[in-house]
Order: sequence, then structure tokens, then C-alpha cells
Amino acid sequence: MTEWTKEQLNGFAEADDFHVSPFREDGKTYGTPTWIWSVVADGNLYIRAYNGTNSRWYQAAKSEKAGRIHLNAQDYEVTFTPVAGDAALTADINQAYNTKYGDSPYLPPMVTDKVISATVKVTPRD
Repeated sequence: MTEWTKEQLNGFAEADDFHVSPFREDGKTYGTPTWIWSVVADGNLYIRAYNGTNSRWYQAAKSEKAGRIHLNAQDYEVTFTPVAGDAALTADINQAYNTKYGDSPYLPPMVTDKVISATVKVTPRD
């Protein structure tokens, strides 16, 4: 499996221009880019759906498992893996959100159970 480089992860940790475009049902057409928050935790890149598991982009990412992201002024072909059930990892991701977005009034919902259940690990596609 391909992994992000340390340089990429360092850039991603600071960037605030994440757009996610999971494939549509045909597995070829990219969905409409959606701007969302991203964090780096435990050496990986994570995103969460503000509207929880009912979010359209989350549903597409979960079913199609691949797509494209735009981050740190570049496009990347990626895979999406839902993350659930690991309390230590959830705590690390929550801390990353608190660190990166702590001054935002939109942070509190991002660390609720509803949104935590819609956490996705983003990895480069081979």
C-alpha cells in the first residue's frame, strides 16, 4: 500500500483547503468537490463528515471506497476507509481537531459521537 510521505503529512497538517470528491456510483465519475476539515493523527490523514453518516460525500466514500481529494494545492487519487471502534485512535483524531481548529465555533460538533461515527482514513491510491 502506498503511504503519504512525512513531507506531505506535515503540509496536510497545516493546510485548510481539503476538498473531497468520492466516485459516484459508476466508479469513474468524481462527485462534486466538498470542502471539509482534515487532520493528521497517528501518522495518517483523516476527515469527518460534519453531518455525520448521512452526509452525501461520506456515503459515497463508504460505498465507492475511492475518489480524489484536493489538498495543499494538489490533487490526489485516494482510497477511503471508514474508521470506527478504536477509542485510542478516536482520542488522537479528536485531539488533532482540537489542535488545528480549536479557535473555531464549528469545532464542538466535530468531536461528537454523531460526527466521530463518520470518520474516514484517506490514503493514496496505488
